Amino acid sequence: MSETLQTTDVAASDADLLGQTAIAVRAAGSALRERFGEVVRYRNREELMSALAANDDTALDILRPRLTRLRPDAGWVEDELDGGALPPGEWWVVDPAEGNVNHLHALPEWAVTATLVRENQPVLTAVHLPLTGETYTALTGTGAYLDGRPLHVSQTADLGLSIVATSQARPDEDEKVVRRVGSSITAMLFDALVVRTAVPATLHLLNVAAGRIDAFWQFAGARADLLPGALLVTEAGGQISDAEGRPWTPQSESLLAAAPGVHAEAVATLSR
Repeated sequence: MSETLQTTDVAASDADLLGQTAIAVRAAGSALRERFGEVVRYRNREELMSALAANDDTALDILRPRLTRLRPDAGWVEDELDGGALPPGEWWVVDPAEGNVNHLHALPEWAVTATLVRENQPVLTAVHLPLTGETYTALTGTGAYLDGRPLHVSQTADLGLSIVATSQARPDEDEKVVRRVGSSITAMLFDALVVRTAVPATLHLLNVAAGRIDAFWQFAGARADLLPGALLVTEAGGQISDAEGRPWTPQSESLLAAAPGVHAEAVATLSR
């Protein structure tokens, strides 16, 4: 079999796999939507963790068997706080309730994500927003889409005219990282038009891919937070690096996703 035909077969297989992955995240999202509406009260960290786990388990009970059937030999990552490189091979990187704490507080910013990583490169991703019914998808080399409509990053070429965003450091983050987050927000307040700060990271990255905001940055972070959005932004024509402008990998200590016209300015601001 020729190399060209082999490549075509792999692409077709991955396209079919992406369609099935999108169906799986929509099903998990429907289950989480049924649990959404009332603020979940908790009195201590133990109760908080229990409530978060209940949402995760609801989605995972749907996602894990479906995705495992699709790729039985792929590894499985569901800890949204894990970071760094993965072992060789294929891995499902899943965030069953991205923005889980927002869900508990009856806030609308949450999603279900599933990303297939092959040899430490994201190959395909599906992100579903249950409250709007939107599903964002990307497959390497084929573009990024919102419910089948192509996505494109913004054409903005001036950081001073840009809406930018970041998310806060994760719980129990190192003090140095927390302070770096704060100083970066201050720097952007001087240089950008509007600065948005909220969790989860994935929703900001969706907005970069869709051209709604012009740049997103984050220090530290985890694979499940960043891989889906990084692939969507790249496939939508955006530029991905670390905060210093170096190539980004899951081992990087920061991420910057931006429209090409403002990427260099954003790096300069974050590097001050």
